[in-house]
Amino acid sequence: MKGKTALITGSAKGLGKRTALQLASQGCRIVINYVHSEAEAEGLKADIESLGVEAAAIQADIADPKQVGELAKKAEEMFGAIDILINNAGPFIRERRLFADYTHDEISGLVNGNLLGVMLLDHLLLPGMRTRGWGRIIHYGFGHAGESRAWPQRAVYAAAKTALVSFTKSLAVEEAAHGITVNMICPGDIRGANKEKAIADVAGQTDGESPRGRPGTGEDVARAIEFLCHPMSDFITGNLLDVTGGFDPIKNTIR
Repeated sequence: MKGKTALITGSAKGLGKRTALQLASQGCRIVINYVHSEAEAEGLKADIESLGVEAAAIQADIADPKQVGELAKKAEEMFGAIDILINNAGPFIRERRLFADYTHDEISGLVNGNLLGVMLLDHLLLPGMRTRGWGRIIHYGFGHAGESRAWPQRAVYAAAKTALVSFTKSLAVEEAAHGITVNMICPGDIRGANKEKAIADVAGQTDGESPRGRPGTGEDVARAIEFLCHPMSDFITGNLLDVTGGFDPIKNTIR
């Protein structure tokens, strides 16, 4: 992947940050995207540059169509091409709440940030990938998203992500002949500082909710993304990859 350029949305912190570092370690130039975390984004940029890899940080809210357009334009102007698009950003309301209790703005924000913004960014960057005959697009879902089961008190988020499942599979078929793969990564319940940790960092730790028995980490997700983005992974497209340690977020959160 050396010499490729990756745009990773929502990458100043958390899973996006860990993925940025993982791809940078393979020689990928990185475009960091953030909304409010400017200091963290600049710190990550410096870390990536210390690896001898070019990086840039661009502020944009994926839930705002206008800002999505500006992000795509700036990213391509800076590096000339975006080869890998990791759609990591996606608003999530952790408080469990009935659909009737959401505000209209919250519904719009969740759908725009998790579905519409992703589709628009894909649409803006696809022409360049088609021209070069190569591209990797990664969408984010959640464990068992492909089953489209009921997820009470997560109705809006679940609806946006399960719609993204269908879009992922459809786009993968449409773009396969252009050398572009489209896959979905479905992380488990990885929280807090663990999102940026390495697997070695949680050695010996236990997680009673995880069938695997240990906490998940950002490295677990980033390694899977690195594999899907590899040039030799061109036969893998239209797939959903659960990185959950066997954890079922729906079954374990229904009361």
